[in-house]
Amino acid sequence: MFRPQAIVEKKSTLFSVVVVGVVAILAVPVIVPHLLHGYHMIHIFLHVGGITLAVFITILATLAYTKLQTKRLLLSAIAFATFIGAEAVLLVDATWPTLYYIGDMSLLELGHLLTFSTLGLLALGVFRND
Repeated sequence: MFRPQAIVEKKSTLFSVVVVGVVAILAVPVIVPHLLHGYHMIHIFLHVGGITLAVFITILATLAYTKLQTKRLLLSAIAFATFIGAEAVLLVDATWPTLYYIGDMSLLELGHLLTFSTLGLLALGVFRND
């Protein structure tokens, strides 16, 4: 009999579900329209891969935080969730580079700021004494 907890218990199954889920969500709006764009498609797949890994690690960090309840794990989970946002912004910038602007700031700069904040949150989590 199938139990939903079985997906979370095995990391390989969870990773497979995350990969299928992320690719299924991004297939129609992002992947399919750019399939024949050569190296541009490789750039898009790098960001899709980054989102996939960030979602997987965020889920693992969140599960670990729910079990252990330490602030280090909470900071790590927030950092990886921030990295999902950074990769999503960079994916939008790679897919539609001239379509979206946020005032004077470009999406590329916003993605870099989110990536930098991810590194800062991870550093806080690593150097924190609990």
